[in-house]
Formats: sequence, structure tokens, C-alpha cells
Amino acid sequence: MSIKLELQNVTYYYGKGTAFEVKALDNVSFAVKERSITGLIGHTGSGKSTLAQLFNGLEKPTEGKVLLDGADIWDKKYKGGRLCFRVGLVMQYPEYQLFEETVFNDIAFGPRNKGMSEDEVKQLVMDAVSFVGMTPEILEQSPFDLSGGQKRRVAIAGIMAMQPEVLVLDEPAAGLDPAGRADIFAGIKRYRDTTGASVIIISHSMEDMAEYCDDVIVMHKGKVMLTGPKDSVFADSDKLVAAGLDIPQITRVMRLLKENGLDVDASVCTKDQAVAELIRAFKLK
Repeated sequence: MSIKLELQNVTYYYGKGTAFEVKALDNVSFAVKERSITGLIGHTGSGKSTLAQLFNGLEKPTEGKVLLDGADIWDKKYKGGRLCFRVGLVMQYPEYQLFEETVFNDIAFGPRNKGMSEDEVKQLVMDAVSFVGMTPEILEQSPFDLSGGQKRRVAIAGIMAMQPEVLVLDEPAAGLDPAGRADIFAGIKRYRDTTGASVIIISHSMEDMAEYCDDVIVMHKGKVMLTGPKDSVFADSDKLVAAGLDIPQITRVMRLLKENGLDVDASVCTKDQAVAELIRAFKLK
């Protein structure tokens, strides 16, 4: 699988050269694969949201490079087109970004600004509404009359409608109930499967990372602490715990079973993996 987005030795300072200078990122390097769903986790202040703004050019690295399809997005010779259309960013609490009179116009804003025809815009809006689990009846409503969860879905749909090659979501399911969380993440996965986009999800929920992501990047104090396929990252649970980070509840249970003498793989991180592992362990008995 080829690389879609890559950071090479990226360092970023807030207030560089002032008395309030803070190093938010310190020599960060990692790669995001094409068609993958990559989880970005870490404590508040670990650099996650700064990374999100670097991905689509809202911020420029103090040092290092951000590469999209191998091209430095800050190179004067960069010819990759408007970055905001290629790397879509759904910020934390995106419902506060809504501004149009109708849901349709809010979702259609991006495609229209790409210069698409109204027929193309309508189809993209309908596709995006489907991805986030809403029905067409909602399109003529005012976004300001919707519930918080519905506003979240509309905001996400507005970015999906631009069909970015990389979709970055900062805490997309924050504050939603379990059913709402599952619905949002299922829609994100459908978007990836349908469009072939790469997806980056920033979240504090280890359960979401374990369930929906292919790869995981763990940030700690502005540096990459761990990166790789989710199974290998969560297999290093001792390192995560030592850094004060959580681990998926399933992994925690499997660790306890292992410590109490049951021959199981303590690195599994999803319910399906745990069920298969427990069946194997008890059959061996």
C-alpha cells in the first residue's frame, strides 16, 4: 500500500521567538497509507490538533515537510491544486461552523466553490447525507433547528461532499451516545470504502481506535511515541499505561485474564478478536 500523506521531521512552535514560545511538535515523522483509517491519539497538549491543522495547510511547519502524494505542500513549485479540497478537515465541535439557511446549502457550499454543476452538487450532497446516516427530508430544514448530533452529521457531510482525498476528523463523535458514535464511525468507514480516501481520526477513545482504525499513531509531549498497525501498538500496552494513556477495555480484560493464568493473547483489542481468542483458549483446556 502506497503512502498518501507524510510528515518528515516536522517541528512546530507557537509564538516562535517570543517570551511565550512553546514547542508543540518535536521532530515528528510518520506516514499515512492510501485507503487507510489511521487513528491519532494522545493526551490533551500532545500535539494532535496542531497536526490536524498542518495536514491541510492551516499552519506551516517551523521545520520539516508535509508531503501529499510525495509533494511538499509548502514548496513554491507545488501544483497539487487547492489543498482545502484535497485534505478536508472536520474540526472539533464542527456544528459551530454551520452558517447557511438550509442543510442543503450548507453541505453544498464546498462543492459549489469547487465550480461543480448543480447536478453534480446535488448528487454529492445526497451521497454525503447517506454517508452520515441522514435522510433527504432533512435537507430543507435550517441547520440551526437541528439537535446537536444532527448538526454534527451535517458538518461532517459538508466536508465529505467535497470528496477530499484525505479526510481528517478531530473528535467526530465527542458527546454522542453509543448508538450515535457507532453510526458516525460506520458512515466514515463507508466513505473510505466508497471513495478510496485516506481517513485520519483524532480521538481520546481507545475503543473507537481499536474498532475502526487500521493503523494508530500515539503522540506524547509533542513526539511520536508509537506508530504502526493497531494490533502492534496496543500490544505495547505497558508503554501506553506507563505514559498515562488508556488502553481499550478489551485489552485490559485480556491482560487480567493472562495475569490470572489463562493462556490468551493479551494484545487483542476488539470484541471479535477477544471472542475468538477465548474460544481458542477454552478449547485447549
